[in-house]
Amino acid sequence: MSFGPNPWLQQHWDARAAANFMAGGAGSGMIVAAALAGGPRWSFVLGAALVAAGLGAVALEIGRPLRSLNVYFNPRTSWMSREAIAALVLFACIAAVWAALPLARTAATLAALAFLYCQGRILRASKGIPAWREPRIVPLIVATGLAEGSGLWLLVIGPGAGWPAWLLCAGALLARWVLWRAWRARLATVPRALAAIDRAGRLYRAGTALALAALALALFVPAGAAQSWALAAAGSSALAAGLWFKFTLVTRAAFNQGFALTQLPVRGVRRTR
Repeated sequence: MSFGPNPWLQQHWDARAAANFMAGGAGSGMIVAAALAGGPRWSFVLGAALVAAGLGAVALEIGRPLRSLNVYFNPRTSWMSREAIAALVLFACIAAVWAALPLARTAATLAALAFLYCQGRILRASKGIPAWREPRIVPLIVATGLAEGSGLWLLVIGPGAGWPAWLLCAGALLARWVLWRAWRARLATVPRALAAIDRAGRLYRAGTALALAALALALFVPAGAAQSWALAAAGSSALAAGLWFKFTLVTRAAFNQGFALTQLPVRGVRRTR
């Protein structure tokens, strides 16, 4: 069913729109992790490339991709416009990082966090979809992006990722778990969305638990192959769980609330006021 009084799954955003949240969240989160850990310049470029790939994917949803440039025309009321502008600022900051300008890494961190926040507000602004409009979705999207990005950083860099990135990953994992439970508890009135979320929640819970356990293991094993494998397991688990959650949120749990007809016209019955 695509229209009626019962909730229906939205058909406007598909996997390409989900890719924006997935790649954009992981890319911006990786920029934050790289900045905290003093990472090499190429890691900032990789994060920006993921953000650009996500924006490019969502632009392909439009029949005429050049029309995506219209997104810049309404920043006063549209969080999509603000996301696009935040991306431009982020790319400029990454260019400054590559040029080794002062405070460029700090500016890139702030721009990446602003981009993540805009992504959360895009979902929050969709008032007709209960799984998206819940206020807790904003910090949940931010925490998930940070967990994905720091997990990707651990996966790519390994033991040289640095203690700040370890702490960021652990903190983001714990935060997204607490926020996910609080957000899920508010969706009891949308059983079909809740069923899709719970199906994805098995991987979400398992990935979060495995990532935290692998991080704890990496603290106690000596530097070397064992620690590299532990960090790779932590990073890949944190990343996979976050990506699957976002894909499910956009494509499988986005049920419209439907509508209610409180009074129906009946043939032969006079209208009363």
